[in-house]
Amino acid sequence: MSVIVRTARSWIGTPYVHQGAVRGAGTDCLGLIRGVWTAVYGAEPEAVPAYTADWSEPQKQEVLWSAAARHMVRVPPGRAFIPGECLLFRMRDGAVAKHLGILSRAGDTPAFIHAYSGHGVVESGLSAPWVRRIAARFDFPATDDPEV
Repeated sequence: MSVIVRTARSWIGTPYVHQGAVRGAGTDCLGLIRGVWTAVYGAEPEAVPAYTADWSEPQKQEVLWSAAARHMVRVPPGRAFIPGECLLFRMRDGAVAKHLGILSRAGDTPAFIHAYSGHGVVESGLSAPWVRRIAARFDFPATDDPEV
């Protein structure tokens, strides 16, 4: 199991708090990614400005996609799922991508870890409806640690 997945699993049970990023106290989906990043790399790659729940929908700006592309490695189209990937979801057709998770299990019963309003950080099955919502997949950058 990768250090990314192990670290993400340590957040399971953290309550959902919009703009939160504190394991055990409160987080949203971006806060989960930020927390895992900080645990693995030591510091966040850039400051995160305050954001509203609509995630730039009125402006139609792909804010999360752009940030992920600046700091992560885009998974090539068609590559099989690999645990530890960062998944970016579009929750509605035509909407901006505004939900994030970390693939925790691949194969016949894939799963991902995410912070979900009303549920907190959970590990969910990556069912067909979730797969259809994936807008992009990213690998965390490589480090000297072979588990990343």
